[in-house]
Amino acid sequence: MAGYTLYDFLPSGNGYKVRLLLKLLGVEYRLVEMDILKGETRKPEFLAKNPNGRIPLLELETGECLAESGAILNYLAEGTSFLPQDRLARAQVLQWMFFEQYSHEPFVAVARFIHEFEPKDSPRWLEVPTLHEKGKAALGVMEDRLSTASFLVTDGPTIADIALYAYSHVADEGGFDLSSFPGIRRWFQRIESLPGYAPLTHP
Repeated sequence: MAGYTLYDFLPSGNGYKVRLLLKLLGVEYRLVEMDILKGETRKPEFLAKNPNGRIPLLELETGECLAESGAILNYLAEGTSFLPQDRLARAQVLQWMFFEQYSHEPFVAVARFIHEFEPKDSPRWLEVPTLHEKGKAALGVMEDRLSTASFLVTDGPTIADIALYAYSHVADEGGFDLSSFPGIRRWFQRIESLPGYAPLTHP
């Protein structure tokens, strides 16, 4: 696998999912940084590649483009240990990835965005208590699993772990206290010890 171009905004956890998997797989790629805060993904040249105007976007060496972090992870992980061949295990990977997009990311990631990028007088700060309540519930679901398991699905890491690690490990930046989630914190350490691991801001 080679010849990939990744369009990304480095602070984004969704983009980090893709960068982390590429690093863990040892796959080289070209990074094109896009500043979503300046509307760079809404310009015609980018919209021609992704009409939804969002990152991450993976451009293949054929010129075809693949959007949505979960779809990109599935594409890159095909044929590797990060996507199980067993039918049920693959479905369980997808189950956790759908959970991340529906029950986790909308709260944990949005709270982080408000803390990191919204001015203190922004009305969006009124959302934070609700975001914390629902985000903690999602973290609790993960804690239930990770209190007795090394990884979310199998004995080794899958793209489900990568998808949920991305925003979970920086949840404190959104005002979440992770001290009451020891299983999650041990899981962080296991992921961060994987060969090829790179931190969020590393391209």
